[in-house]
Amino acid sequence: MTHGTRTDTHSPHSDGDRDWRDTATRYALVPLRLFLGITFIYAGLDKLTDSAFMKDSGAGSIGDMMRGVRDSSAIPALVDTALESPVAFGYAIALGELAVGIGTLLGLLTRLAALGGALISLSLWLTVSWAADPYYYGNDLPYLMAWTPLVLAGAPLLSVDAALRGRRQRAGEYR
Repeated sequence: MTHGTRTDTHSPHSDGDRDWRDTATRYALVPLRLFLGITFIYAGLDKLTDSAFMKDSGAGSIGDMMRGVRDSSAIPALVDTALESPVAFGYAIALGELAVGIGTLLGLLTRLAALGGALISLSLWLTVSWAADPYYYGNDLPYLMAWTPLVLAGAPLLSVDAALRGRRQRAGEYR
């Protein structure tokens, strides 16, 4: 008996009919995009509008938070770099979260946005939530893992990326 490689991309049905499982499979990344996009937009805006957070020191400040996690982080040198200018680092994180969230929500440069989200989550895991014990109590590692499918697959549906791809394909047909 020989086995061939499947070449279909969405539906195992020869007549092209799709059942609910095929539709669910095609749209599986949309809820993840919505969750991560909204969450990162919220996180960025929350930091930018919190007057206590964007300070070098004081209760709830980025500076005090970074000093508090320095000795328990996986990479203290990374925290030391952030502590050279904690307010600038706070703005960089907040604006990065905002850009990642908007890109993910709109599906614009989705793989790049997801990579940015993964890098933010990785840096926060290695610094802020590294000391969580057991490790699964820290929230940054699950976020890092949640970004992985979007880095790999992008946003093939309901996205600016998909609309631009369709436009390029249509333009290519008319040449």
